Amino acid sequence: MQSPEASSPPVLLNIGGKKYATTVETLTQREPDSMLAAMFSGRHMLPHHPTTGTVFVDRDGKHFRHVLNWLRDGAIPVMSESEYQQLLREGLADYINERLGWKKVDSSEAELTRKDVIKCIQAQKVRFRGVNLSGLDLSKLDLSEVDFSYACIKNTDFSFANLYKAKFGQVEASSSSFQNANLRECEFIGANLEESILDGANLRSANLQDACLTRCSFIETDLHSAHLQTANLTAANLRGANLEAANLKGAKLSGTNLQGANLQRAYLREVDLRDTQLTGAKLGGANLLGAIR
Repeated sequence: MQSPEASSPPVLLNIGGKKYATTVETLTQREPDSMLAAMFSGRHMLPHHPTTGTVFVDRDGKHFRHVLNWLRDGAIPVMSESEYQQLLREGLADYINERLGWKKVDSSEAELTRKDVIKCIQAQKVRFRGVNLSGLDLSKLDLSEVDFSYACIKNTDFSFANLYKAKFGQVEASSSSFQNANLRECEFIGANLEESILDGANLRSANLQDACLTRCSFIETDLHSAHLQTANLTAANLRGANLEAANLKGAKLSGTNLQGANLQRAYLREVDLRDTQLTGAKLGGANLLGAIR
């Protein structure tokens, strides 16, 4: 006598021209309330190709494997940045995030609470890419290595939080507080931190390339070996900050307060320092070749 698995014919899918073979059990059992489960529940007549027997779905099939692998065995997809963006365009990222328990919030509504964030951290579901966390009090939390890329975190309080190696690429974080936070080796590439407070924070080896840091406060902040290439520091306050060995190539420093800052061995080559306040700043060993003063 044949087993149920042996008697169940394969389901052939054509997702935008890419062929997949699976089973009705895979498509219906893990997520019984999903669209795929409804399609293959037996309640609907589906059009099949007359010769191949495939069911056609008019979507880009390149990344459908992530959904199929989740339905098969619950495998969490490992995706590159470009793959994730393509999934977003296809609407599959929301599907995967929802099925994995990652809360997806519309960028116009701050629906998550501090308790929601803590629950996600405890469950090790700590990707907040594109999520709206604006206005939340996330102070003193352990948020190390959390991915906040593309999130909206305006007016958010991260003071005294542990954000070691967290990712803030392309975030909208104006007027937020990172006071005394551990931001060591964080990524802020292309982030907007306008008018944010980072006083006393640890930003050693952090990457702030192309970040908007206008009117930010970095009073006595540790930026040792930080990457600040082409960052906009217009009217920022870095009084007493440690910028030793920091790379400021191409940074905008108009009206920037660097009084008493440690700029020893900093890379300031060809930087315009004419409107920069440098009273009491330490410049020993700094690369000032071609700098405009």
